[in-house]
Amino acid sequence: MSDNYQQNTLQGTASPEEVEAAMAANASDELSRLQGELAELKAKSADLADQFLRAKAEAENARRRAEDEVSKARKFSIESFAESLLPVADSLDAALGIKEATPQQLREGADATLRQLTSALERNKVLAIQPAAGTKFDPHQHQAISVVPAEQEPNTVVSVLQKGYVIADRVLRPALVTVTAPK
Repeated sequence: MSDNYQQNTLQGTASPEEVEAAMAANASDELSRLQGELAELKAKSADLADQFLRAKAEAENARRRAEDEVSKARKFSIESFAESLLPVADSLDAALGIKEATPQQLREGADATLRQLTSALERNKVLAIQPAAGTKFDPHQHQAISVVPAEQEPNTVVSVLQKGYVIADRVLRPALVTVTAPK
């Protein structure tokens, strides 16, 4: 009908009823097109809303799983360390169970138990800080208890009074040392 309208308009012979009918047809076509477009946009919007809700739920689940993992890691992080100390406790129990131990047996048992303990600490990345005499004083790993005159270079370790310990690169306890006095 719109082709007729255009032809009749060009010819100037369209009646007012034909013009009105053509306009109504155009409006109806436009309304149908807009309704189709609206339905399509509503479907896309619903799909995007669904995708958003799924992504939000997935992110929330991932956050909860991560929190659970961190909680479990904190709770059981010491488990490996504790397991490596159990043989040390067993050795000490066995030593205390011997009623008539000789000093030599006690010494051998204490040495073996110390080796077990040292091994357990090392397996768990706990390492001793025990600087040799003449080592430069490191305030990050050593704590100077006293300063003594000595023939060594100034600010070097003379003796270790108590071992220190590090875990990875973190100092658990600095080594207590005596250092040389400045000359």
